[in-house]
Amino acid sequence: MTAPALTIAGLQVHCRGTRILHGIDLPAIEPGTLVALVGPNGAGKSTLLRSLAGLLPTTGSLRLGDFDLLRCSRRERAQQMGFMPQQLPDGIAMSVLETLLGALHAGQTGQTPGAIQRAHGVLEQLGIVHLAMRPLEQLSGGQRQLVSLAQAMIREPSLLLLDEPTSALDLHHQNRVMGTVRGLADQGRIVVVVLHDLALAARWADRLVVLANGRVQATGGPQETLTPSLLANVYKVDARVETCSRGHLQIAVDASL
Repeated sequence: MTAPALTIAGLQVHCRGTRILHGIDLPAIEPGTLVALVGPNGAGKSTLLRSLAGLLPTTGSLRLGDFDLLRCSRRERAQQMGFMPQQLPDGIAMSVLETLLGALHAGQTGQTPGAIQRAHGVLEQLGIVHLAMRPLEQLSGGQRQLVSLAQAMIREPSLLLLDEPTSALDLHHQNRVMGTVRGLADQGRIVVVVLHDLALAARWADRLVVLANGRVQATGGPQETLTPSLLANVYKVDARVETCSRGHLQIAVDASL
C-alpha cells in the first residue's frame, strides 16, 4: 500500500494555560518512512504523538496528504491511523482475539470479511498467536504491549503512531517488534514511534526527531543527528557515538554532565 505524505507545521499544545509543545515544524514525512521521536524524559515525545493522534487540543497544521487531521471526526481519523498508547487500560474483560476484532470493527456496522483470519495473521506476525483466546487481564506487561501493537496494526492504516512499543519487552521481542515495524514502513506506510533506546532508534529508523522542552532540537538521519555535541546538549552526558562491526550505531556514555 502507499500512503500520502504527513506534514506538520506550527503544531502547539497547551495544558492548563501552559504551552507544552512550541510550534513543531517538520519536513514532510513521506510514505515508507520510519520516524523515531527521541529525547530525555519530559521532552514532549508522547505529547507530540498524542497530538498527532487527535487526543489533545492542538493548534497548527497537521495533514495526511489532503486530509486535515485536526479538523476531522474521530471516525474519519481512525480510518487513516492506528495509535498504540504506552499501556492498555486495566479491567478489559475480553480475550486477545475479542479486543482485536473490536478494534477492527470500531465505528463500523457489520463484520469485516475474514476478520478472524486477519486478527490471527497480525498475532502471528508478532509471535503471539498462541495468546489469541487468553483473557487480556491474565497477560504480562510485555504481552499486553504486543496486543496493543496488534490493535494498532489490525486495520492496516496508512499512518501508525506507536508510543514506546518496546519498553516492556525482552531483547528477542524488541528485535521482532522493530523488525515488524520496519516492514510496515517498507510496505509504504508512515510510522512514527517514540523510543528511549537510542541504539534501537538508530538501527531501525530512517529519521530521528530529537525533542527537548517541547521543541525540536534536531532532525535527520541517525548518522548525522546523533553526535557527541547533541548528546551533551540534550541528554547532559559525555558520550561517544561508535559504529559496531555490523554497522549499527552504539552510544557509549562515559559520564553525566
